[in-house]
Amino acid sequence: MVKVSTFFVETHTHLDLIKRNAEEVVKEAVKNRVTKMINIGIDLPSSQIAIEFALRFKEVYAAIGYHPNESNLIDEEGWKELERLACNEKVVGIGETGLDYYRRRSTIRQQMIAFKKHLDLARKLDLPVIVHDRDAHKDILKILKDEAIGLKVVVHCFSGDMDMARECMNEGYYIGIGGVVTFKNAKSLHSITKEYPLDRILLETDSPFLAPHPFRGKPNEPKYIPLIAEKISELKGISLEKVANITSGNCKVVFGI
Repeated sequence: MVKVSTFFVETHTHLDLIKRNAEEVVKEAVKNRVTKMINIGIDLPSSQIAIEFALRFKEVYAAIGYHPNESNLIDEEGWKELERLACNEKVVGIGETGLDYYRRRSTIRQQMIAFKKHLDLARKLDLPVIVHDRDAHKDILKILKDEAIGLKVVVHCFSGDMDMARECMNEGYYIGIGGVVTFKNAKSLHSITKEYPLDRILLETDSPFLAPHPFRGKPNEPKYIPLIAEKISELKGISLEKVANITSGNCKVVFGI
């Protein structure tokens, strides 16, 4: 594991989906200098669990919402409960929300309605929004430009091309860089990471998915964040400490932690 004299923040994990004891997962992350983690909800039950974990572990915070694939499950009572949960002091973001045109377990119309409602909730509560984008780059950008004015926006696990990256730069959006950046064949993401301003990059694992090299194909965990930071430092030709310090500072700006 990477050794460094500073600390990291994990901005996107699903602790409830990691098939290991959560206490051990958090403890090992902290041992590897990942001292803060944001646990992400993808529906109402997992959002409730995210808050429970955040209250249980001082290093963990929560973001809550409905993943676009769960958009068909939302009713008015669900929205009311989500807003009630979002008032918890350890909730630091709304999402993940957005559009997913790959699986489409919810219709595009259902996803768009839910996405816009999440943006409205983020604005009402003055919280940042965490955006899931899979094969929906054009519509994601259009909705964000129309509906997210004034919001802090994080495009989680960035998967767009350079043109999209430049549009996100122009809008001042933050992007999440995860384990994919360590893959040899991720040439487009390598180029984007080199060009994207470091003061608009956040570190994430999306664990238990997308583990970085050399753990590719195995369950991912927050403790691997330093490997992602190391690849970013290599691509940008800067020190690992600088990556850690600036991305952690970005997290404070966006999420207040």
